[in-house]
Amino acid sequence: MMDMRVNLGGIELPNPVMPASGTFGEGMASVIDMGRLGAFVTKTITEEERLGNPLPRVAEFPGGMLNSIGIPSRGVEHFLHHHLPFYQQWDVPLVVSISASSVENFGRLAEQVTRSGVAAIEANISCPNLEQDGKAFGMYPDTTMQVVKEIRSRSHLPLWVKLTPNASDLTTIAYAAEEGGAGALVVANTILAMSINIHTFRPSLGSTMGGLSGPMVKPIILRQVYQCAQCVNIPIIACGGITETADAIEYMLAGASALQVGTANFLNTSTMSDIIFGLDKFCKNRGIQQLSDIIGACRQYCEAQPD
Repeated sequence: MMDMRVNLGGIELPNPVMPASGTFGEGMASVIDMGRLGAFVTKTITEEERLGNPLPRVAEFPGGMLNSIGIPSRGVEHFLHHHLPFYQQWDVPLVVSISASSVENFGRLAEQVTRSGVAAIEANISCPNLEQDGKAFGMYPDTTMQVVKEIRSRSHLPLWVKLTPNASDLTTIAYAAEEGGAGALVVANTILAMSINIHTFRPSLGSTMGGLSGPMVKPIILRQVYQCAQCVNIPIIACGGITETADAIEYMLAGASALQVGTANFLNTSTMSDIIFGLDKFCKNRGIQQLSDIIGACRQYCEAQPD
């Protein structure tokens, strides 16, 4: 295959395709070639054990899915002893997604997962900040920067920061994350949404609201990737509604250096492998020497146009 290597904030991936956190686990090893992926991204882990949100946690509808899982977790010690050894079977970079309820807890958890076999940390800052009345860290530039700086002070590993698309101006959050020391940005997490069951007159989810994902969110996240790519100088990893090669190419043209596939993995376990081969075929058919040549091509075109 052609040269698909990409450097994301200090970690080199053999190709830019990886799973989104929470949509991938050990069971995938029985249905896909794990060694073909650009990276492994774990389900978000927390320092303590968590049960997650009340049932039902998922609601499906045409074009997307609502979920309110609530980050159930067996805790960091369980991950380190039972899950980390599993991923070490492959020569594929392992990215550990972490979440915490305070700045200090983020730093402590980052320090705990900084060990051999972990290539990078992905900080999920969409979680509630108990020090700020439950408002998500990623909604504000100052709390975003605080978390990033704290993690940077406690771990030498490359740091990716997963942004929430629900912020009023995502570019200010992206800039704050970069200033704090992030090596790459994941744009973005799910969009806050709601669905009502017309037969029961109740919310479709046990926690009333949840995160919207799937094909219908792609135009929104694509716009956010494009905007963030204009304001930061660190790589962007696109995450939102990627189901086929064309989606991946769009994101890269908008400025993304890598891609995370989420909801599509539930429908077709070969989606990531298909996209890897599709990107190779696309570039060869167009005479493109290396995949990185298309990153930001559309953005460059738009910037060159007269006002």
